[in-house]
Amino acid sequence: MIDINKNYNESNLETMAKMPNCFVDLTVTSPPYDNLRTYENEDYLACGEFEDMVKELWRITKDGGVVVWIVGDAVKNGNESGTSFYHALTFKKYGWNLFDTMIYFKNGGLNSGANNSYIQKFEYMFVFSKGKIKTTNIIEDRPNEHTKPRKKKKRNPDGTFRIQEVLTKEQGKRYNIWCVNTGIPHSTQDKIAYEHPAIFPEELANDHILSWSNEGDLVYDPFMGSGTTAKMAILNNRKYIGSEISEEYCKIIETRIKECGGLFFNSFQTELSNEAGT
Repeated sequence: MIDINKNYNESNLETMAKMPNCFVDLTVTSPPYDNLRTYENEDYLACGEFEDMVKELWRITKDGGVVVWIVGDAVKNGNESGTSFYHALTFKKYGWNLFDTMIYFKNGGLNSGANNSYIQKFEYMFVFSKGKIKTTNIIEDRPNEHTKPRKKKKRNPDGTFRIQEVLTKEQGKRYNIWCVNTGIPHSTQDKIAYEHPAIFPEELANDHILSWSNEGDLVYDPFMGSGTTAKMAILNNRKYIGSEISEEYCKIIETRIKECGGLFFNSFQTELSNEAGT
């Protein structure tokens, strides 16, 4: 048995072992990789073999459910680790569909990269689905250059052209490269979150939760870190479960969840009062 709306101070394999099959709608996480950060718990990166975790995620995820896996690569002696590609291919090995390979462009923070290379500013956001994806709420916030009906040439397979009429909305689908402001205070307004060495921008978690789940769905984060996924799940009327092996980071998570829960409750009470007044 497992409780909903709770963060567990344990490895993700221990938490997932409590879950029944086909239980979670969406997983959103950014796992620690390539020893890029020094974590409070020395065994933080050893919380279960990676492939075992991928198989367990498959078991607990509902048919059509999604895992958003945000990861990059370390560079050592001019050689990228390739961890991101290894992770993606491992998910595919165990049956996951690679629904989309998205890019998270970090707009802010300190620039990194060797003196003889271009500045490293992105990570991959792999969107894996268990079979045919069941929920897509694609965000449409990109201003379109053309908003009036127009005709456009489309090339046929044989090289000839056909004329196609195009209808365009004022706001088009967002591209799969997301530019997100990072660093203080852009990642979050919660000062306590910065006690974690690698916080997850709230905007990033928020937009993935909106894109791949509906209200009332269950969102899981196997590397809860500073608690961003839980916070954004709460604020978007989703349920959550988290796993975090570090006791110190669990204290940060607990504080953020309590604070965001209070804000949510106060907002809800205000709405009720307004309705009562009318």
